[in-house]
Amino acid sequence: MQSIRIQKSDPVEQRKYRTALIVTIAGNILLLTVKWIAAALSGSVALLADAANSASDVLYSLFMVLGLWVAQQPADKSHPQGHSRFEPLVGFMITLSMAFAGYSAAEASIRRFSEGGKAIEIGLPIFVLLFSSGIKAGMFVWIRNLANKLHSPTLETTARDNLSDVLASLAAFIGIIGSTVVHPLADPVADIVVAFWIFRAAFLAAKENLGFLTGAGASEDLRDKLVSAAGSVPGVLRVHHAITEYSGPRLVVDMHINVDGNMPLNQVHEISDRVIERLEDFPEVDRAYVHIEPDDWE
Repeated sequence: MQSIRIQKSDPVEQRKYRTALIVTIAGNILLLTVKWIAAALSGSVALLADAANSASDVLYSLFMVLGLWVAQQPADKSHPQGHSRFEPLVGFMITLSMAFAGYSAAEASIRRFSEGGKAIEIGLPIFVLLFSSGIKAGMFVWIRNLANKLHSPTLETTARDNLSDVLASLAAFIGIIGSTVVHPLADPVADIVVAFWIFRAAFLAAKENLGFLTGAGASEDLRDKLVSAAGSVPGVLRVHHAITEYSGPRLVVDMHINVDGNMPLNQVHEISDRVIERLEDFPEVDRAYVHIEPDDWE
């Protein structure tokens, strides 16, 4: 008989996710519209690359809506441990969108560079880039705070993308100024910087989400804290085995502890429950499994 882990929906958590989705979708659609119009009017390739990045942001926003909805579905017979692994999967798909935006930026910069560049009039593009940087900086802070509270790899990836967008917009700003003050090639050179930041953010996000998807373990520092917390429970003589594995964005902990082998079963069971409670108090831990063994057992 297959057991199913019960998951309960947290209304507060659900509301935070909805807030993050609304902020992300609305902000990206606004910036895409503004940048695309400004790029068409000014002819700035750096601003056009920034608009392409915003287009990918809108695309991944739609992935977020679907992916986070699936990830928060309760456990069922097809997924007895829940659907949380879908969340880092969505995060990884977002990195592919980011990588495509980086490719688009690089391709546009190479083409404009081979054409000798173009001096961009200082005016509308400057205002748009500064406006974009301000919006994205606010989105970065907001989404990052929610990601930390929810331990969400998808929102963490989104926050990183927002930060890279801030840096990319600043690079495009420098390129536009440089194309007029220094040389027309400054604009496509700045676009290369934009592409670099996008690729860098995509690589870091892909590395983290692949760790969640492939069952990576906790950091050594967190593992030591888990062992110490279990060992502090009265009745636990020592912890001789501890394995952690990410199942989605949170950890599954498998721990073996030693107790006095002469203790009554009820007392031993109570110790086990207390260790599980202590471990699951960690926000990074989704669930814990504890095995009880006599002190002379290895």
